Amino acid sequence: MALRLYNTMSSKVEEFHPLRDNEVHMYACGPTVYDYGHIGNFRTFVAVDLLRRWLRQSGYKVHHVMNITDVDDRIIRNAAHDGVSVQQYTAKYEKTFLEDARMIGIEQPTLTRATEYIQEMAEFVAKLVEKGIAYRTDDGSYYFRIAKFPEYGKLSKKDFQGMLDGARVDVDEYDKDSARDFALWKSPKPGEAFWETAIGPGRPGWHLECSVMSMKELGESFDLHAGGEDLVFPHHENEIAQSESLTGKPFAHFWFHARFLLVEGEKMSKSLGNFFTLRDLVLKGHKPSSIRYLLTSVPYRNQLNFTFDGLKQAAVSVERLRNFRLRLSAGNFPAGSNAAMQSLATETIAGMRAALDDDLNTAQAQAAIFEMVRQANVAFDTGGVRKDDVPPLLAVLAKFDEVFAVLDDDDVPKMKRVLEWAAAEGREKDISAELREAIQSGQMADADIEAKITGMKSARAARDFRKSDAIRAELAAAGIIVEITKDGIRWRRK
Repeated sequence: MALRLYNTMSSKVEEFHPLRDNEVHMYACGPTVYDYGHIGNFRTFVAVDLLRRWLRQSGYKVHHVMNITDVDDRIIRNAAHDGVSVQQYTAKYEKTFLEDARMIGIEQPTLTRATEYIQEMAEFVAKLVEKGIAYRTDDGSYYFRIAKFPEYGKLSKKDFQGMLDGARVDVDEYDKDSARDFALWKSPKPGEAFWETAIGPGRPGWHLECSVMSMKELGESFDLHAGGEDLVFPHHENEIAQSESLTGKPFAHFWFHARFLLVEGEKMSKSLGNFFTLRDLVLKGHKPSSIRYLLTSVPYRNQLNFTFDGLKQAAVSVERLRNFRLRLSAGNFPAGSNAAMQSLATETIAGMRAALDDDLNTAQAQAAIFEMVRQANVAFDTGGVRKDDVPPLLAVLAKFDEVFAVLDDDDVPKMKRVLEWAAAEGREKDISAELREAIQSGQMADADIEAKITGMKSARAARDFRKSDAIRAELAAAGIIVEITKDGIRWRRK
């Protein structure tokens, strides 16, 4: 079964086939680094990361480019207010974004920064002017004449037949139902940052930035363009208009858009007090793996209701998978194999693949892995898991984690770095008791715990139960629960 994805352009699910046999060129709109990224942003970034991982596991070579918007109206306004350069202002937020992305398992794509492509953007505008599609205004700004692109609206499916030629908008964020000539290049206002170029001083418009960077890195026509649903109009509509007007070629062949999320059933907003950055959640004691798991638990095209109860349940789910892997790795099993377990592993792989090939149905893929865990745990308790069954069951977990990236037990050091950041930023009051407890209970590294468990095993083999009990008590004090079963000794964090 081939991968089938919903294409916003066609408004239907289609088989995905790249332009090159085994190579996918994909572009994703990244952050505008004027503030810290919130969980709505990261739902989109995680969805794109999951798509990238699934394409790679499916055998494709993936060239994934993501932009960093490091110049726009808000950045220029905020930098001027703070009395710093645009580069100084954005450096902090770009650094934090990349750290946050790594914290929840997002693989870093090839990064492009708008300020590194200024001259190419000016050349792009000049070519549109030559074709009569863009025009210069008296103040030195340049606009795209949307009346010259009859297909305008084909992505968003909006009817713009009544639009007025020459009515202009020069801000990066504007009425989502308004179609007017949009700014390609903005002449500088007093006190604003600007660049000197062949078309005059100024800076690029937001929509121009993505067209130039994506085509520069991936070619004039590439496989897939991704972003959040809020970017369909005007941003992606404008990208299509200016790019296809210049090249005469389809800009992107697939358009992949992730839906935004609700928080506790309501639209996220600062006024409602339900606006959370990734670091806000960690400071409340929630593990990065739990956040990622919850963000992937609902397929990307469905609305996710992000709740704190959901985060707690996500933590339970991740811990259940980690404990299952530990049980497989640390158990003592009789020789041989069980045909039922071998089939279970094969069927689970097939089930996960079918689910993810079906427009990235992450919920069904997670259901498949937990059904395997349920059946295998029953078999554990009845002696139905044999030594040769362990590798295929572990291989299923490995395949799952290549895409979902939640099984590595590295939450505590990540959370500790956020705690240190909060202290440095003067946000000690935001550090929850739950976070401090999580850090304290997780201070002992996995390797240290395994060494203690080995010591317990040796003590028990020598019938030195006092020493074994002492090690067990030491682990318990560090928040480690040790279980002694007929399959061996296994452990988990509280």
